[in-house]
This record gives sequence, structure tokens and C-alpha cells, in this order.
Amino acid sequence: MKKLFTILAIIASVLAIIFAVLPISNLAIIPSILALILGLIAFYLSKKTGQVKKIIQFTFLLTIMALVITTYKAVFIKTEVADTKELEATETKSEEEAIEELEELDINEIEIDESELDGIEL
Repeated sequence: MKKLFTILAIIASVLAIIFAVLPISNLAIIPSILALILGLIAFYLSKKTGQVKKIIQFTFLLTIMALVITTYKAVFIKTEVADTKELEATETKSEEEAIEELEELDINEIEIDESELDGIEL
């Protein structure tokens, strides 16, 4: 049982670190709490046998690092929503340019031989 809880705690703490460095760092809280709980259970079970492994302490270290990174990002990094008016203006301008380019093309000048169409099946 101790090995199972230790392995699950390691997996949860690694997931917490991964989520903490990604832009979705708020999701790192869930695996962090899970890693803490599983780590405490593994620590309790290993304390009963008198053999506390370093890997359990490493799991706690990873989990605390993930929580610190998540807290830092939540407090100091502000997400700002950009003004969409500039984006819409750029989109409208590029759309108008595309329409002008299409109007400049003269599709009637293209000649198609009927021999080229014989091999095409619809």
C-alpha cells in the first residue's frame, strides 16, 4: 500500500508542476492537494514501519514548488483582455483587400479545352 500511495503522490506532484508552468496554472491546485494527501498517507504508512523514504519528501518538495508557482502567477501576473476593435479593423481591412484582389481577376479569360475535361469524372 505504501508503494501505491507513493507512486500516486509522485504522479500527482509531477502533474501539479506541469500545470503550474502552463498558462492554465490554476488547475495545478487540484493535483497539488491530491499529492499532499497521498504523500501524507504514504508518510504515515512508512512511519509505521520506521522507514521514511526520501522519495516521499521529494514529493512534498515538488508539490510545494507547484503551489508556490501557482500562487505567484495568481497574485502577480494579471491577464489582460486586449481591445478587439483593432483586431476587427485589421480583419475588415484584410477582407476588403481580398475582395479587391478577387475583383481584379478576370476569370472569363481562362480557356478550358474540352479534351481536358474528358478525363474528369464527377
